[in-house]
Amino acid sequence: MPVDTAIKPSSATLPSAFHRLAWSNLAAQSAEQIGLAATPIVAVFALGAGAGQTGWLQTAQTLPFLLLSVLLGVRADQASRQKLMARAEAVRCIALLAVLAALACDKLSLPLLAVCGFIGACGTVAYNVAAPSLITALVERDLWATANGRTELARSVAYSAGPALGGLLVGVIGASAAFIIAACLSAIGALLLSGIVEPARAPTPRRKFMIELREGAVFVAGNPLLRTIVLTAIFFNVGFFVIQAVYVPYASKHLGLSPTGVGVTLAAYGAGMIVGALTAPRVTALLRLGQVIIVGPLCGLAASLTLCATLVVPSPWLAAAAYFQLGVGPILWVISATTLRQAITPESMLGRVSALISMATYGARPVGALIGAMLGGVGGAQPCLIAAVLAFVVQACVILRSSAARLDALPSATA
Repeated sequence: MPVDTAIKPSSATLPSAFHRLAWSNLAAQSAEQIGLAATPIVAVFALGAGAGQTGWLQTAQTLPFLLLSVLLGVRADQASRQKLMARAEAVRCIALLAVLAALACDKLSLPLLAVCGFIGACGTVAYNVAAPSLITALVERDLWATANGRTELARSVAYSAGPALGGLLVGVIGASAAFIIAACLSAIGALLLSGIVEPARAPTPRRKFMIELREGAVFVAGNPLLRTIVLTAIFFNVGFFVIQAVYVPYASKHLGLSPTGVGVTLAAYGAGMIVGALTAPRVTALLRLGQVIIVGPLCGLAASLTLCATLVVPSPWLAAAAYFQLGVGPILWVISATTLRQAITPESMLGRVSALISMATYGARPVGALIGAMLGGVGGAQPCLIAAVLAFVVQACVILRSSAARLDALPSATA
């Protein structure tokens, strides 16, 4: 099988357009994380929501990944990715402003939070499915791993600072401050994207949506590496969002945390992502690609077991350690799996393939949130944490038994 070494760090320089994309990614991800952290905290501490209600709220915030990923992915292959991403960020900004207006008018409710969360997530979906193919257009192949690492580092910073800042703002100043800052950051992200000049693409004939979709689906289904990525990510996201659905009420009641304390434990996830992103170049230089790929799923399993331990020992430190593990290992998975997907997928299909994988993996999030809502509404957080462990066991078994775990280096697109 032909291979190259694109997963290894490169000393070449990334173009200025990519740096603009990376800064926009930091702003957009920060806006998303502040909003996502503030929403359940407001629901629990201001509106009295319980585990079942926060689970339904989490379902609404993740449902667009299941419903819209493919549609927007096909659009990313046909039209300007830069314009799609900029407009998507503007949509998120509008949703955040709507929540802010409801707060100002004292009209905030759980249904309104759910609707605005759904709209904001629509923007996130478009941004996520278009970004991988825009990176390959702006950056040379031997720098893809470096570019993905920089992008994930920006996301890691957002995941670290966003929840802590969201919790601090809600707990100390008020919910309005959190949504004001999130909306401003979202607007900055849109403006940065609008300044990127996307390289021209060779014109491709417009075909019917179902033909485009079927072509991408056949490619994903026929590639064993992509099938492994999809299955592993599906069960990881189911387990993760079963936890996310009930964590805020669980942390406030069982662990005795304030809004700020909840935000700090959630921020440990981002701190782990930062550590993982910063160490990624050294890790990828020392380990085989297959070894790098299995780190994330194994860390996810360890994290679920650590969080289950808080049922017996209700320690915020254990909860923070679990979220740190959820960040530090899976960030290596994201970098390596994204680079692998970019390497083995033709550029003309990357938007559709990214969308199909996004639909399957991110679409698992509302499934996990729905499981959390149903189990949490009946039995509280305990059955949810146990169900999450089972999902993480499955994803670890899938990746360990796959050919991806045995890769020495990055395959070429013709392999």
